[in-house]
Parts: sequence; C-alpha cells; structure tokens
Amino acid sequence: MALLLAFLAGFLLWPGLASAEAASGFQHAVPASKIFALLFLMIGPMKILAPFVMMTRGTDAHFRRQLATRAILFSAAALTVAGLLGQRMLRNFDIPLQMLALTGGLVLFLVALQTLLEQFKRPEAPRGDPTPPSLAMASSPLAFPIIVTPYGIAAMIIFVALVEGDPAAQLTIAGLVALILAMNWMAMLYAHAILKYAGTALQVFAVVLGVTQVALGLMIILQSLSGLGVFTLRI
Repeated sequence: MALLLAFLAGFLLWPGLASAEAASGFQHAVPASKIFALLFLMIGPMKILAPFVMMTRGTDAHFRRQLATRAILFSAAALTVAGLLGQRMLRNFDIPLQMLALTGGLVLFLVALQTLLEQFKRPEAPRGDPTPPSLAMASSPLAFPIIVTPYGIAAMIIFVALVEGDPAAQLTIAGLVALILAMNWMAMLYAHAILKYAGTALQVFAVVLGVTQVALGLMIILQSLSGLGVFTLRI
C-alpha cells in the first residue's frame, strides 16, 4: 500500500505536458498529473481489492498471480483498442469531445453515486452456491468492467484524441496507463494482505474516493454542458 501511495504522490508532482487538440486546432494544456489522477480514480486499484479477494477466496498464490496477470493483459488490450477505435469513431461520426465527456461524466456520476450509497446498505445473504474460481474470470468480470470501467474508456478516448499528432504526449499517456495497470497488478497480488491489515482504513478511503468520483462526474457533466453552449459555467 505504501508503494501505491508513493507512486501517486510522485506523479501528482510531475510537471504538465502540452498537447494539441486536432479537431479544433488550438493548443490545450493537459497536465500529466491531472491525467494520472483522473485515470487513477477511474481505472486504479482501489475498486479492485474487494472483488478480487472474493473471487479468489480459497485459492493459492499461483492461481491468483495467473488471474491477475491475465486480467492486466486483457485490460491493456481493451484500453488500447478503445483508444484507437474511439479516436476513429470520433473522427468518422464527428462526435464532439464535449459530448463524449458528457457521456463519461454521466456514467461516472451514476455508478459512483450507486456505489457510494450501497456502502450504507445492509449486506444481503449470498444466494446459491458461489461460482468456482477459474481463469475465465480474468476477462469478465475482472478486466471488464471492474478494471476497465465504461467511464475509464471514455476518459482514455478523450486523452488519446487530445494528443493526436503529438508522439511525446502519446508516450506519456501510454506510460501513465502502463503504470496504473502495474499498480493494479501489484494490488491484486497482495489484495488479501492489504484488506487483512488495512481493511478499515481502506473502507474510509473508499468512501472519500466515492465522494470524489461523484463530484468529479458532476464537474465533468457541468463542464461538458458549458462546452456545448448550454450555459456559461461560473465557478
């Protein structure tokens, strides 16, 4: 856990990068620290720990390592395909970035709000026999939608579109995604120990993270509507 926090602290201090928005032709500053923070919230390790522990209960370390590795490989492939296909679809269908951001913001807001409210519900008794652990879970539900969330895909498409034609910025985003996926892999390998020794602290942090995601989703919605000319946002 300390390693994850160290990575996060280091990249929050990383200097910004300049990227071009090809569709509009003007320079748009996208700080690398902000990209990392957004991607960490959307596809980062915090939401993986509890589901991974539940999926792998009663399994050995070798199986957990195999499952985590396959899930990360599937996630990397899914994010790559999403970025490339999304960029092409934006170009072919003339979808404004603000519209895609609005869609991602809506999904993020609704999912984060539902997740936040569910933490205050009484846990329901399990129904029927649980599904036996298998490596098939690496693609679904582990890689998608637990690691690669729908709003994470929307963010990935937007970032790839913003840095089109800028190889340095593209490499930076690829490096950030690779770093977060590596953090996810490490979190899954040590998920049982992390929840055992830091479970209560993580529950509190999960609530804070949930509130942050709800606020972030709402902010993205308002900024997207403002960008589409619905109203003028004043904050």
